[in-house]
Amino acid sequence: MSAPVADRRPAERTHHGHTFVDEYEWLRAKDDPEVITHLEAENAWTQAQLAHLAPLRDRVFQEIKDRTLESDLSVPVRQGGHWYYVRTVEGRQYPLNARVPVSGPEDWTPPALTPGEVPAGEQLLLDQNAEAEGHDFFSLGSFAVSGDGTRLAYAVDTTGDERYTVRVRDLVTGADLPDTIEQTFPGAVISPDGRYVFYPTVDDAWRPYRIWRHEVGSPASDDVMVFSEPDERFWVGVGLSRDDRFLQIELGSKNTSESWILEADDPTGEFRVVWERREGVEYTVEAAVLPGRGPALLILHNERAQNFELVAADVPAPGARPADPAAGAVVVPHDPDVRLESVDAFATHVVLGVRRDATPRVAVVALDGLVPGVPWTARELEFDEPLHSAALGANPEFATPALRVHGTSFVTPATVYDVDLATGERVVRKRQEVLGGYDPGDYAQSREWATAEDGTRVPISLVWKRDAVTLDAAGTGADPAPLLLYGYGAYEISMDPYFSVPRLSLLDRGVVFAVAHVRGGGEMGRAWYEGGRLDRKRNTFTDFVACAKHLVGTGWTTPERMVADGGSAGGLLMGAVANLAPEMFAGVLAGVPFVDALTSILDPSLPLTVVEWEEWGNPLADPEVYAYMRSYSPYENVPDDASHYPRILAVTSLHDTRVLYVEPAKWVARLRAAGAPALLKIEMSAGHGGVSGRYARWEEIAFEHAWTLETLGLADHV
Repeated sequence: MSAPVADRRPAERTHHGHTFVDEYEWLRAKDDPEVITHLEAENAWTQAQLAHLAPLRDRVFQEIKDRTLESDLSVPVRQGGHWYYVRTVEGRQYPLNARVPVSGPEDWTPPALTPGEVPAGEQLLLDQNAEAEGHDFFSLGSFAVSGDGTRLAYAVDTTGDERYTVRVRDLVTGADLPDTIEQTFPGAVISPDGRYVFYPTVDDAWRPYRIWRHEVGSPASDDVMVFSEPDERFWVGVGLSRDDRFLQIELGSKNTSESWILEADDPTGEFRVVWERREGVEYTVEAAVLPGRGPALLILHNERAQNFELVAADVPAPGARPADPAAGAVVVPHDPDVRLESVDAFATHVVLGVRRDATPRVAVVALDGLVPGVPWTARELEFDEPLHSAALGANPEFATPALRVHGTSFVTPATVYDVDLATGERVVRKRQEVLGGYDPGDYAQSREWATAEDGTRVPISLVWKRDAVTLDAAGTGADPAPLLLYGYGAYEISMDPYFSVPRLSLLDRGVVFAVAHVRGGGEMGRAWYEGGRLDRKRNTFTDFVACAKHLVGTGWTTPERMVADGGSAGGLLMGAVANLAPEMFAGVLAGVPFVDALTSILDPSLPLTVVEWEEWGNPLADPEVYAYMRSYSPYENVPDDASHYPRILAVTSLHDTRVLYVEPAKWVARLRAAGAPALLKIEMSAGHGGVSGRYARWEEIAFEHAWTLETLGLADHV
């Protein structure tokens, strides 16, 4: 058996006086049987090349399974007259959504449920396994219960293309109503009285741009469009305020946003804008009730405040002009060292999501005792570990006396806390159970700082098993270890510390896991994001290479013992560093990789392209942007001779609507033609997130881990 060789069928693409000859663009014809045959041949070749790793894959899969409590459940969350939770059952791919009644109005302590047992009084709301039956793929895109608890609006996708069908279930009878709404986007909500469902739909470029109102019991053909956004840069979504006072429409591009509100008790009324959009100004709105002021809106915005500030504003009356941004009272001023990321209002407190020292934190403001005109004082919740992630959990009740918070680190399993808002007392409600005797003390985590080409210090987070890695007195590698270096670096998304059961299969074999917090992400605030986008995008790639060189220079690893890993926009990063510094890595693992970036961003008919221009620039209109993107787009920069490249494994999905399968397919074809040892694995029934179902997902992880371990020289460590 020989490797598939894609035909070279030259197609010219000319922009701004430059012509690029694309020999593999024909692979874009998804419905062409010849293309499918080629993709299937790629899968067969990859399976044949890696068949010898089957025992290792099986072992890793079994390790993940053995460490996971398969019959488990989430900590119940109170909403109205019920406690809602999710259960998993051993042997089943998907979870079950269920609820039990509260015992009374003052019942704020979640019931202690036993994993593996059906709780007394349970009402099963949705068995995702039953919904997935007969389908190779299943995804739940919406799950919204009406405020009176009588109806459920839910949406499912059974192909992976992220086109969801909304249905409505009567929770009194347990039966689905006739209502069926096709071709929707995730995020449907139901009005508090259960009479209306609001949902988004997409345009031809897969952009959610319209919001519709559906009256339960009526045909979908009678649905009313309540909002439409013509600007192709903007995505639109709909939600409900925590206190059930407002339906909210939020729309945003990469650098501009706008919010509209409507009283939820008047669902057939007209939405009205809070602040009219202003180019370059982002804001979000949270309904609140403030002492001495009453109903108000808390608006988190970045006008003349790069890291955002929080203002309190009056609720614009129906029919009145939009609020004046200058009229809001600043309650949390801008801080150049602290990024304000979110605001959540409750009856007695306001909770801020903040990022300080590259760490996500939760801060609480007590509304009692606030002085008008004096900035609010927020109290951060403290955790013992320096590398730790804290975030607000599900808290649907406005009048809750306790705050649900989630915490984790690279060595601490995911933990659910309830924090008493009156006393600050913290109760651990659940810590992810890791079977097999896991001891966090057996593992260590630390942070290092690399120096980028321009002198910027770039953080690196590391985690390893203590007895598998030898450190010197300075706390760095005394004996170079195998290392997996992960990176992303786009959209201001931060790669924060998190615990992973599958990762233990790498750590226990002596692999150091490292995260390069490169520019383009949000780890160090808005300036960190700005430093890795548009005409500074190359910083993302050179930062990653600088991190790799730092880890080699400080003795943590060697190029022969290091694998680079990233997915989606992180897959673009993988393709770029393979071209920039192939000598630094033994392997490159690229998941759903955005490696033909210039071709995609030049085509406004493709999903996401127009909205992406504010992230990457518009090469269609601007020759400088075109030249800049052409300088780093991985596919176009594969050299004629790539025989010196590291091993490359690209993983993708046929039905991915975010990064089309054709990008890695073309990239691998060109790499192989240039002599690079590249493999392609394509899921034929999956979307951007890969396969669905937890066991299928574990198999996919085991496949990638086995390849990584072999590339690191650890394949014999079965």
